[in-house]
Amino acid sequence: MAQINQKKAVHFGAGAIGRGFLGELYQRSGYEIVFADVMDPLINSLQSTPKYTVTEIGTEGEKSFEVNNYRAINSKTHEADVVKELTTAGIVTCAVGPNILKFIAPVIAKGIDGRPQGSPPLAVIACENAIGATDTLAGFIKQEQNTPADRVGSIDERAVFANSAVDRIVPVQDPKAGLDVKIESFFEWVVEKGPFAGTQHPDIYGVKWVDDLKPYIERKLFTVNTGHATAAYYGHHAGKKMIHEVLADKDIHDKVQAALLETKKLICGKHGIPTQEQSEYVDKIITRISSPYLEDPVERVGRAPLRKLSRKERFVAPAAELMERGESVEALLGAIEMGFRFQNVSGDDESAQLASILKEHDAKEVTSKVTGLEADHPLFEKVVKIVETVQSESK
Repeated sequence: MAQINQKKAVHFGAGAIGRGFLGELYQRSGYEIVFADVMDPLINSLQSTPKYTVTEIGTEGEKSFEVNNYRAINSKTHEADVVKELTTAGIVTCAVGPNILKFIAPVIAKGIDGRPQGSPPLAVIACENAIGATDTLAGFIKQEQNTPADRVGSIDERAVFANSAVDRIVPVQDPKAGLDVKIESFFEWVVEKGPFAGTQHPDIYGVKWVDDLKPYIERKLFTVNTGHATAAYYGHHAGKKMIHEVLADKDIHDKVQAALLETKKLICGKHGIPTQEQSEYVDKIITRISSPYLEDPVERVGRAPLRKLSRKERFVAPAAELMERGESVEALLGAIEMGFRFQNVSGDDESAQLASILKEHDAKEVTSKVTGLEADHPLFEKVVKIVETVQSESK
C-alpha cells in the first residue's frame, strides 16, 4: 500500500499567488510541493528550473527566500499523475479563482476516492477571495459525476474540508522575472479548525487556526477587498494608473475611507469586533494598499467586475446587510457605481461582458443579472438608479 506523506502538498494554480504565497509557506514548513496547472509554458518552466526566489516587499525593505522543494504536473494532460499524488498527499490547496473551482473538482475527487483505506484524511483548503470557497469546492467534488453516490456518504473518512481566509497582495510581476515572485511582506492565512476535530490539522508556518472563521473572512473581504476595489474603480474613472497614486488623491482617499467606515459598522455590529480594533485594522489596510513599493496597477486590482459586483462579494454583500440593518450605504453605492463604469478594459473579459450587459438589458435586468439582488430587497432600487445613470451616460 502506498504510504501517506503528511508533508506533501498538492497545490492547484502555479501562478504568482501559488508560487509566492503558498509555495513560500510550504517551503518554510518543510513540505514537498506538487504544483498542478494547465499552462504548458509555466509547468515546463517549473519542471526545468530547480529553484526560484520569493522577494517580500514592504516599507521595511526587501527580503528574499528560496523555494526549491517542488515538482510540477500539467493537470490537463497528465491528470492521472495528479490523482496519484493526491492519493498520498497530506493537503491539497488551490488559488485558481472562484470560477475555476468546478474544473479542478473532478481531479481532486478522484484523488480523494483513491486514497488507501484507513489512511489519514486529505486536508482540502481553498485559498480564494470568496466566502466559503472550500464549501463551494466540496459541493462540486461531491456531485455524482465526480464522486459516486455510494461513496459520498463516507467521503469525510477520506477528506477534511476547511474554509480559509487569505490576505496577501501580489502585485503585477516583472515579465522578465521568470519564476521569481515579488510579494507583499504582510500576510494572513486563517483556517477553521473545527473540521479537524478527531484528526491532526496540517502544520504550516504562519497559519492561524480558529474556531469561527466567518468574522475573519468578512473582515478581510469587506475591508481589504472592498477598500482595494473601491480605490481601483474610482482611480480608473479618474484616469490614474497605480493604486498608490489613487490613494494620494485626497478626494478618492476620503471616498475609500467612507466606504470602509460603512463596512466597519457591519463588521463591528455583526461580529462584536471592538470599534477601535477595526479602526486600526482599516488604517493598516489603507497604509498597505497605499504603498508605492507594491507598484500595483489600477486595472489589475479592478479586473473581473462581474464577480466583484456579485451578491456575495465585497460591495453588494455588505451593502445589502447594512440596508437590512437600517444603516447608510451611500459610500458603498458610490463604489458600486464606479464598478459599473469599469468597462471594456484591455485584457479583462469581464469588463467587456459588463459593457455588453449594460447595452443589451434594461436597468432592472442588469441589476438582477449582475448583483443577484432580489427585486424586493431594499438595496435593489438604489442599484437600479445607479445602473440607469451609467446607461444614460453611455448612450
